[in-house]
Order: sequence, then C-alpha cells, then structure tokens
Amino acid sequence: MDVIHSVAALRERLERVPNNVFVPTMGNLHQGHIQLIDIAKPRAACTVVSIFVNRLQFGPQEDFDRYPRTLENDFEQCRSTGVDVVFVPDEREIYPEPQTFVVEPSDLQHILEGAARPKHFRGVATVVLKLFNMVRPHSAIFGKKDYQQYIVLRDMIRQFALPIEIIPAETVRADDGLALSSRNQYLSPPHRREAPRLYQTLCQMRDELLQGARDMQRLELEGMAGLARNGWRPDYIAIRRQADLQAGTPEDTHLVIVAAARLGPTRLIDNIEIELPGP
Repeated sequence: MDVIHSVAALRERLERVPNNVFVPTMGNLHQGHIQLIDIAKPRAACTVVSIFVNRLQFGPQEDFDRYPRTLENDFEQCRSTGVDVVFVPDEREIYPEPQTFVVEPSDLQHILEGAARPKHFRGVATVVLKLFNMVRPHSAIFGKKDYQQYIVLRDMIRQFALPIEIIPAETVRADDGLALSSRNQYLSPPHRREAPRLYQTLCQMRDELLQGARDMQRLELEGMAGLARNGWRPDYIAIRRQADLQAGTPEDTHLVIVAAARLGPTRLIDNIEIELPGP
C-alpha cells in the first residue's frame, strides 16, 4: 500500500495503473467505510482512498477542529482491506491558494441539509470535483447515509459530463439500527442508548406509508414531535422523492424519508428508502 501526500506523486503513481476506483473519505474509518472499500475493490485494478477533512464544507460553528482524526488506525484498516493507494494531502496541497472558483450546486443545496448547513454542499462539491481531477477514477463509491450529498454529486457528475460512474452503497448500521458515523463517538453512553430512536422513528413512518397513510405532513410532524419528547432537537424529518428530494405526493411511489436531529451536542442524520405499490 502506498501512502501519498502530494498531487504530483499521486499522478505519477496512478500513471502506472490508470484503471482505478475511488473512495473519498474524511478519515476516522469505520465499518461503513470498509463496506465502500469492499464494493470498490473488484471494480478496478487499483483502489484509491483519500483522507482529507475539508474545511470548506464546515460552517463557522461546526466541528472542523475537533473532527476525529485517526490516521494510523485508518492506514491499518486500509492496509488490511487491500487498498492500493491512500492519498493524504494537507490543506495547502488541496487549496494552494484561496479557492475563488467553486461549484454551485442546484437549488438542492438550499433545502433540508443545505438549509441547516448553508454552503455545505458548495464545499462538498468543490472538493470532490478537485479530488476527481487529481485521482481521475472511472468510478467512485459513496454511501447513501449522506443521501442528499449522493444526489448532489450524482447530478454534478451528470451535468459536467464527467467520465465517472457514481456507485451508491447502502447504509451500514449497528446491531441496534444506528447508522454508523464518525460522529457517533461524540455520543455519551446515555445518548448512545437513545440514538437508535432516530432510525426507529423512520421505520415507523415507513410502515405507516406502506399501510396506506398518505398525510405526509402529519407523519413528519409526529415524527419530529416524538423525537422532541425524548430530548432530541430535530432539524427536519421530511418525506421526499428519491429522484430529486422534492416533496413527496400521494401519487409518488419511490420515496425516501430523510432526517437530521441533535442529541445533546451530537448531530445525527439518517434516511430510509420506501417503494410503495403503484396505483
């Protein structure tokens, strides 16, 4: 396994094996990331994982400085899963000068997660486009836990005609249903015991939809109220179309419920896809 810190060295290394698949991460790798790597490996001769905590996607009051950084453990996990190249640039390598050219996603960047975290998706799309230009993969793997991010990047690839296949991976969960996330380690023991309620709430909403409920606003409000009664501070629970994250209607059959809520100081996100029977 090669650990590379500069763009020049990365390009030189990948010239030898240009057939590569890419897994971009911010490090602090867990089983969810390992699933992405496992999906990636059979798809190309060279598997590339990047580890970079991207300042552009963090708001001024967010956790950039305390975001968990565990490089030695990350290297060991990459090595044990057969990663070929780990790209670990510092901030000056990614942003050698102020980033005045940025990717402005569609209006999708202003709703749901984008409304709660202004400019977040601008930062995500900008750094991912830069990483794509550095790695030049033929495909890239993204987890669907960050559902809106996946939709934003899928649309960016399509509209810029990038020669990259984006491959979504299902959310990996703990035994009690909590979606795996690097931020889970912020949870205190009592909050960790409470945390599965977010997924349980989404499952209950899904079950009601499958049983014929179609008052989506009622389901959303009841879901948020249930969390609030148990000490959560919900940002949103929303039933949306899978294709574009616009509001779902009773006629839509391919839906996703997306949610974000704070439990103590920790902000958790989750989602669940639903396939309803047609008319």
